[in-house]
Amino acid sequence: MARYRNGLPQLGNRLFVADGGLETTLLFHEGAHLPCFAAFDLLKDVTGRDTLTAYFERYAQIARDHGAGIVMETPTWRASRDWGAQLGYDEAALSRVNRDAVALVAGVRERYETPATPIVVSGNLGPRDDGYRADARMTADEAQRYHDAQVATFADTEADMVAAFTMTYAEEAIGIVCAARARGMPVAISFTLETDGLLPSGMPLGDAIEATDAASDAYPAYYMINCAHPSHFERVLTEAGPWRERLGGLRANASRKSHAELDASTELDAGDPAALAGDYRVVRSLLPGLRVVGGCCGTDHRHVAAICRELGAVRTGRLPVAAGHTSPTTGE
Repeated sequence: MARYRNGLPQLGNRLFVADGGLETTLLFHEGAHLPCFAAFDLLKDVTGRDTLTAYFERYAQIARDHGAGIVMETPTWRASRDWGAQLGYDEAALSRVNRDAVALVAGVRERYETPATPIVVSGNLGPRDDGYRADARMTADEAQRYHDAQVATFADTEADMVAAFTMTYAEEAIGIVCAARARGMPVAISFTLETDGLLPSGMPLGDAIEATDAASDAYPAYYMINCAHPSHFERVLTEAGPWRERLGGLRANASRKSHAELDASTELDAGDPAALAGDYRVVRSLLPGLRVVGGCCGTDHRHVAAICRELGAVRTGRLPVAAGHTSPTTGE
């Protein structure tokens, strides 16, 4: 059974980590074959499952070493209908693989969770189209119908929540939120940003958060930013607006390159883990609600461990409260 579906622990005043760039780690460090950038395809055999298990165990150990919690995302960013069809997965096969992904992550939780390290299992969703562009768009209703099958599957597993990553335009995010709400699943929405700090659709981040909240009675548990370097959006976070308080997570890229440059790259740009961790401290000073920190493209366990050290999570697992800010739950 889901453990935290009725109250997500990462909403309190303590640090929760997430993993790094799953797909880039598997491709460039593990030598895995990922057609369509689909990590879920590794679940089809023992070798692939062992690779994924070892990957998640490494991050679970980082969380334990730092006395932090962890939000563990299933390797299912591509496990929706259109992407699955390209790999030969029909509806029934996709349902099985999404369930298998939850079971794999839940198995890691059984072995690593402690009172000091709560582990949240999150069913991961990705965009229907490209994660770097917003050329092909759906209405919110179309997005709800498209993503509902994956959300419904997660709702019938041990997953505590669902989270949609690399959202490039607001309507798809709204559709996913509506699907999660209809299925009674907590949901987090993570937008990706270009080097100018705007969504690939051209919409400002604050407008996208406000539009999603307005269309769903503020149903998302929190919002995140992923697949962008902090230098791309730090300026945006200095803008006034209550939407900033809704940002609870960050999974940044190691590289300062644009999405177009990353798309054309044949080599991994892992950046500097220590420098990225310093960027996270700056972002933390701008976002009072930041609780979940991990990485995206190019990052790995080194980056996440450095971020934990930089944010002062060692031993206590509690985030230092930024100047002028209080915890939304404890007032501390």
